[in-house]
Amino acid sequence: MEINGVKIEFLGHSGFLIANGSGKLVAIDPYNVSDNVPKVDYILITHSHYDHCSIKDISKLSKKGTLIISPPDAQSKITKVEDVEMQVMEPGDEITLGKLKIEAIPAYNIDKDFHPKSEDWMGYVLKFESVVIYHAGDSDDIPEMRKLSGYGKHGTEFIVLLPVSGKYVMTAEEAAKVASYLNPNIAIPMHYGSGVVGSADDAKKFSDLCASLGIHAEILEKM
Repeated sequence: MEINGVKIEFLGHSGFLIANGSGKLVAIDPYNVSDNVPKVDYILITHSHYDHCSIKDISKLSKKGTLIISPPDAQSKITKVEDVEMQVMEPGDEITLGKLKIEAIPAYNIDKDFHPKSEDWMGYVLKFESVVIYHAGDSDDIPEMRKLSGYGKHGTEFIVLLPVSGKYVMTAEEAAKVASYLNPNIAIPMHYGSGVVGSADDAKKFSDLCASLGIHAEILEKM
């Protein structure tokens, strides 16, 4: 899908490929990506779990000088990838890459132990000129998300990428609740369909619930 010149493609599971026409490509959490995905300039890793920090896929999408952004605990894994640069970020940090600004947002579980807040794992807000994209990472409905509800105002297109599979992250119902208070222009489900956890039924349930709340949701086909 494309909105205001920003193109978003689904790589499967929680992975996305984002381009804004500037010639720079951003991948987030690539995992088991297909062979037709191009090399990228930036790779954002939300946390160190194998289905989000996949060295095989990071190597596949990297080229000389690709910048890998990750939390501290993923550093040792990423050092296995040759000829790339690395930037460690923690929740609250921001970085500017040309016309793109990236902010690290906390991502953690409230009532389960898979993603403790103490790990400082992340989601990301990507800020383009007229489009803001929020990738929630592996998270429950957490208080920090409510601070993002203003991004859909002032003529900016706000797109949210939310996990919907349950067990390790939010359920479809919980993700739809988050979408309802974030009030994005488009809500896109993720964290399903890769064989790790979650199915297309979870994405469909999320989409239907969003529709009932007056929120536009789109289910993207894997690239």
